Amino acid sequence: MNMEQNQQPVFGIEKLYVKDLSVEVPNAPEIFLEREAPQVEIQLNTGARGVGEGIFEVVLTVTVTAKLAEKTVFLVEVGQAGIFRIVNVPDEQVEPLIAVACPNILFPYAREAVSDAVTRAGFQPIVLQPVNFEAMYMQRLQEQAGAPSEVPIQ
Repeated sequence: MNMEQNQQPVFGIEKLYVKDLSVEVPNAPEIFLEREAPQVEIQLNTGARGVGEGIFEVVLTVTVTAKLAEKTVFLVEVGQAGIFRIVNVPDEQVEPLIAVACPNILFPYAREAVSDAVTRAGFQPIVLQPVNFEAMYMQRLQEQAGAPSEVPIQ
């Protein structure tokens, strides 16, 4: 019975933490006198690395840049990280877990850190819309395969 339990697939969160956080308001204090709403650009990146047998660190980096014309209003970058245990999972399922499931777990924490950092910088909070990490993963697979981005009709 015990041997059988040891063969069960395991996907667990060991630790969630902010690995990197930066806030820049290069044009303060003058920028606070502006009344126009800035243009906001959001970039997402994920990275992962093995840190032990069945242990992976996954980092979701969210960069939010707000500009008025050519002036940067603020730049906030959050590296939300997690240590995940993935054991007894078939090899072909490990990458989708790391590329989709882990960022889905990390995203709400990153969203909160971004909103808090923007607020602390003196601006209205930025609320990030939900992200479809599965679609991003599938698109990346298609790009790596050199396949057309259209999904073939079955």
